[in-house]
Amino acid sequence: MSALSRRRLLSSALAVSTGFSGITQLAHAHRITEGAADTYVNEIAGYGPLVKDPAGLIDLPEGFSYHIFSRQGEEMNDGFLVPGMHDGMACFPYAKNKVALVRNHEIKPARTGIGPFGPNNERADRLKSGLAYASAPDGTPLHGGTTTLIYDIQKRELVRHHLSLTGTSTNCAGGPTPWGSWLSCEETSDRAGEISDKNHGYVFEVPSKSRRPVKPRPLKAMGRFDHEAVAIDPKTGIAYMTEDTGDSAFYRFIPNDRRRLHKGGRLQALVIRDHPHALTDNRTGGLIWQAGQAFNVDWIDLDEVDSPNNDLRHRAHAKGAAQFARGEGIWFGEGELYFACTSGGVHQNGQLMRYVPGPYEGTEHDATLSGKLQLFAEPNNDLLFDYIDNVTVAPWGHIYACEDRYSDTLKNHIRILTRDGKVATFARNTDVKNSEWAGACFSPDGSTLFANLQANGWTVAITGPWDRFRA
Repeated sequence: MSALSRRRLLSSALAVSTGFSGITQLAHAHRITEGAADTYVNEIAGYGPLVKDPAGLIDLPEGFSYHIFSRQGEEMNDGFLVPGMHDGMACFPYAKNKVALVRNHEIKPARTGIGPFGPNNERADRLKSGLAYASAPDGTPLHGGTTTLIYDIQKRELVRHHLSLTGTSTNCAGGPTPWGSWLSCEETSDRAGEISDKNHGYVFEVPSKSRRPVKPRPLKAMGRFDHEAVAIDPKTGIAYMTEDTGDSAFYRFIPNDRRRLHKGGRLQALVIRDHPHALTDNRTGGLIWQAGQAFNVDWIDLDEVDSPNNDLRHRAHAKGAAQFARGEGIWFGEGELYFACTSGGVHQNGQLMRYVPGPYEGTEHDATLSGKLQLFAEPNNDLLFDYIDNVTVAPWGHIYACEDRYSDTLKNHIRILTRDGKVATFARNTDVKNSEWAGACFSPDGSTLFANLQANGWTVAITGPWDRFRA
C-alpha cells in the first residue's frame, strides 16, 4: 500500500466520530446489510465476502493472500526449535524493509514435546546458565516464553528467528511498549513447588532488538495474577492490564519511571463511579448496560500485589472494583484503548470495552475529569463475533479481533470493527484443527497483518489491498 493510500484510509477512519453517542447497537441483526455466509455475517461490506482457499486453510477477501512461516518444530538460527502454542505478538521496526516480531508461546508446564529444547529436552544444555526463569522438578527449564522473528516485508520472507525468553509459563498475550520492547504475560498464578521452583503470574520485558535470550526479570510491582495482556498509553506511560478469569478486575500500573518498569509503581483497579462492585457482563446481574453506554470511573490502590493467596481480584472487588468476564486482548489506539471480555454478554459471545483516559490520568487531579469506560460492542450473535481474544488497532483506526472458540461447528475468524462499531469479517480459519487466531498486529507501514494460528503453531503474514475497505 502506498503512503498516500494509507493516509487516505487513515483520514477516512478518523473522520468517524470518536464520541460515545455514535456507537451502534450490534445486537440488532436486522441491520445486517450484506456479506451473508455459512459462518459469518457482515454489517458492512468491509473487504467483501471471503473467498474459499484452494489449500483449505485460510479464507480471505478477494485480492488478499497469506504466507505461513516460523512453524512449530523448525530449527531456528540459534539451534533451538520453534516452540508451539503461538499466542500474543507485536511488530516493531527493525531495519530497511525489515520488522521484528516478538511472539509468545502459551506452553503450560504439563505440555511436553513442543518446547524449544526438543522432545526430550536434548537441546537444553545449549542454554547459558541463568537465562531460564524457572525449572521443572527434574531441573529442565520450563518451555514457556518468547521467540523473536526478523521478517522482510518487501520480500515476504523470514530472515531469521531465535529464542528470546524462556523458563516462564503459559505466556499468553502481553503488549508492546513505546520504547520498543514486548511485555510478555504469564496467564497463570502457580506458586513455587507446584510446577517449578519459582512463583508465576508475572510480566517480563523483552527488547525487540535482542538477538539472544534475555535474563528474565519478573516485574513484580505489576502484580501477580493470571495476566493476559498489557497496553501502555504513550502519553502518560501508564500500563493497563487485563486478567483472564471469569471474575477478573481491570488494572492500571502507574510506573515510578516509565522507561524502567522494574523500578516499581502503583497498581490500581478500576471502579465504575456510582456503581461500586459492578458486574459488567450483562448476564449475572448487577450493572445492565447497552452498547454505546459509558460511565466515569475511579481507581483504587491495591496492596500486597505479589498476592501469595492469588486473591488480588477478590480484594479489589471487595473495595468496589468492577468485575469483568475474562478480560483478554487489549490494545492502545488514538488516545483510547480497547479490551476484550471473551465470555461477556447475554449469550456469552463476548464484549469489547473501550476506555478513554481522562486529561489528568494518574495524577492527584484524576477524579476531577475522570476516564470513561464504555461497552463498545456486545453483539449477542456468534455470526458477528464470538469469543474475541487478542485485539489490535490498525494504523487507520480499525480494530482487528481474533476469535478463540474451539468448536466442532463454529469456525474461528478475524473480525474488523470500525470506530463506530460496525462489524465486517476479514479472515476465516478453515483448517481441520480449527485453531484460535492470536497475536494479530500490523507492520509499522501498514502493509502487512501478522497473526498466529495457535494449535497449528504457525505465524502468517497477510497482504492485500488495504485501501479497498467499504463501510
